[in-house]
Amino acid sequence: MAGRASVESLLKLINSSAQQALAQYENHGLDLPLLSSTASHPLDTTDESLELRKSIRVLEGACEQLCSALSPPAHTIVNKGQNLDWLCLLVAIEAGVADALSGREEGMHVNDLSKSVGIESSKLARILRALATKHVFLEIKPDVFANNRLSMVLLSSSDVACLTLCHTTLAPRAASILHENLSDPKTAFSYDPKDSPFMQVVKHEGIDGTFFDWLKAHPEKRALKVALFDLPETVGQASEHWSRNFPEAKARGQVEFVSGDFFNQIPVENRDIYYLRNILHNWPDIQALQILRTVRKAMSRSSRLLIHDYVLSHIKQTELEAAKVEPAPSPLLPNYGAGSARTYYQDMTMLVMYISKERTLDESVALASAAGLRLEKVWDLAESALLEFTVAE
Repeated sequence: MAGRASVESLLKLINSSAQQALAQYENHGLDLPLLSSTASHPLDTTDESLELRKSIRVLEGACEQLCSALSPPAHTIVNKGQNLDWLCLLVAIEAGVADALSGREEGMHVNDLSKSVGIESSKLARILRALATKHVFLEIKPDVFANNRLSMVLLSSSDVACLTLCHTTLAPRAASILHENLSDPKTAFSYDPKDSPFMQVVKHEGIDGTFFDWLKAHPEKRALKVALFDLPETVGQASEHWSRNFPEAKARGQVEFVSGDFFNQIPVENRDIYYLRNILHNWPDIQALQILRTVRKAMSRSSRLLIHDYVLSHIKQTELEAAKVEPAPSPLLPNYGAGSARTYYQDMTMLVMYISKERTLDESVALASAAGLRLEKVWDLAESALLEFTVAE
């Protein structure tokens, strides 16, 4: 495909995917909120709109590819190398800027905001202006800043702020020595979680173990996990969550809470569905295989195992991917390019924190096969995937 034809195809994809996304918002009988607004939309806080996620995946992939195609290569690479969005977000979250601006539609002058958050006004203005350039916060008048639709998720009460804080504090510490870890003969070929870049960078704390051992030593860093089967302390948290949010289901006995260790035994056997979400990606292949074998022992012939995780795609599809996964529309890369960037960012996070990984479909199927499981179907959830397995005969 010639350069002009490729650009024109990308423009068509941008228009069609944007129209599809817009329709998803309007299906709720509400207009899409402006970026300058602090108003929310029902789709802002739900995971149910699969069609919206699929539209955004195409839109992000096409926009990024269009800019990369039309910009000089040096321009694109320098922009990527200089990107410090994460650092500005870290400062804004830790300083509580969104909280300080909450309820102030007219905004606050940076001099007043400086006193509230404890950062010198000129430096604070530079950080907020960098974020506002990417539509996080508004500069409504020179040096007067206000919240907007994006900055509202940086409020201290937001789960998104908590997650973003983890990504902007813990992972960068480990990333700072990634090349050293990859090239050091002592760690270069290791998949022992104790040898992860993160554990290497915190070794001065005297913690001999994995990232999970580090979390035990730093309870202030632990976030709530909702699970039905997990270690005893986590199951207790899950029970409290269901009591608070789904009391009727708990009262009817529709949910049970079982503690244990999925490396050894799952005491709940012969269930219709076993569901693992964001579990296997925490572990290298040896431990992940052990978990799958434990689940397989608990399953009956009619049981199904659903693995809900990020699934990496090759740039050029393998035979299995071609058979099970629909590629992106041309001229996008088959894996949607930047539209699936978070999957690859997450893979880097798993590498530096746990020395584990997000797996390709082929890798996931190979592990499952070794545990006596057979792939039945791949459910494309746009930002992640659901892999359905049954017991192999």
